[in-house]
Amino acid sequence: MDALHAARRWADAWARAWRTHDAELVGSVYADGASFRSQPFRELDDPTGYARWAFEEEAEAECRFAEPALSGHDGAAVEYWAVSTARDGTVETIAGVALLRFGADGRVVAERDYWNLAEGPVDPYDGWGPVRA
Repeated sequence: MDALHAARRWADAWARAWRTHDAELVGSVYADGASFRSQPFRELDDPTGYARWAFEEEAEAECRFAEPALSGHDGAAVEYWAVSTARDGTVETIAGVALLRFGADGRVVAERDYWNLAEGPVDPYDGWGPVRA
C-alpha cells in the first residue's frame, strides 16, 4: 500500500463526491467498519451516512484539497477548503484537515477531522495548498 497514492485517491473521491453529492462514492474509499469522526466532539459515524447527512441541505459546493502530508507508512494529513451553498442560499466556508490511516488495500480504516466554519465565501489564504482538486 502506497500512502501517498491512497491519500490522493481519497482526496479525489471526496472532491468529486462533494461536488456531485455522491455519498456512495465517499463510502467507496473507506474500509468496512472504518473509524470515522467528523469533528472532535461528535460520536463515531459511518462515512457514507455522514456524507448523506452533510450533502442533504447543500445545493452546491466548490471544494479544494491540498497535496497530502505523509505520516509514517500508513497515514496522511490532507487539508481541504470548501465554499458550500445551502438550498436556502446561505453560503459558508469550511476549512479543515483530515487525519487518515489506511489499511493494506489503500482504503481508510481511521479518520479524524478538524475544521472551522466561516459565514460567506472566503478564498484560501496565500500559500494554502498546493491545490490538487
